[in-house]
Amino acid sequence: MTLAIAARVARQLRHDPRTLALVTFVPSILAWLVHQIFDGEEPISSQVEMTLLAMFPLLLMFLLTAVATVRERSGGTLERLMAAPIRKMDVIGGYALAYGVLAVGQSSLLTAVCYWGLDMQLKGGIAWMLLVSLTTAMLGIALGLLASAVSRSEFQAVQFMPIVVVPQVLLCGLLGPREDMAGWLEGLSNAMPLTWAVEALQEVAEFPDLTSHYWTSLAIVAAFAAAALSLASLTLRRRTE
Repeated sequence: MTLAIAARVARQLRHDPRTLALVTFVPSILAWLVHQIFDGEEPISSQVEMTLLAMFPLLLMFLLTAVATVRERSGGTLERLMAAPIRKMDVIGGYALAYGVLAVGQSSLLTAVCYWGLDMQLKGGIAWMLLVSLTTAMLGIALGLLASAVSRSEFQAVQFMPIVVVPQVLLCGLLGPREDMAGWLEGLSNAMPLTWAVEALQEVAEFPDLTSHYWTSLAIVAAFAAAALSLASLTLRRRTE
């Protein structure tokens, strides 16, 4: 059932070229724009691009998943699915799998553009950067599904972005070193998964071999994603109010 739902969602995405283009190509274009703003100056250019590898997948996959899933609920698609003998986790898993395939394409292209096109400097392997980007994209999908499960309209789903995503972007270290923040802000940032995604990326950038901190940071992001998926399945309503 999970695979059947994933296949149906994938067919819908295939017939929406504007959304596919937005999610797949826009992050790479924006990364190129940021590179031009800093005029390729190192090391700040690579540091910002590295942060974007975590931020863009989270942001765009959250928006896409939340809005698209609420739209299906308002159109009655989810209600018809839930009327069948199907588990809530099958529905959530199907949507996560379909959007996850799209996340693979987005993260792969963005990572390739930053590494080869923009000459991002790092000492570790590009595959480990891609793994972090994919995990963060899955986190965005999970948070988007959770937001859609408790939203009655697309507008309500979008309203979760300033609450769920924006604080993570502000406190993950993009605007400045986290150690220079006030103590309570640094503590708050430690409780946000995007911070740990950036930490994992920094480990790849600074060390040629994988460190225990890399795996710990990646596991924290994956745990947040799994928890969000579980909560989304618990809060998914069988009937549209």
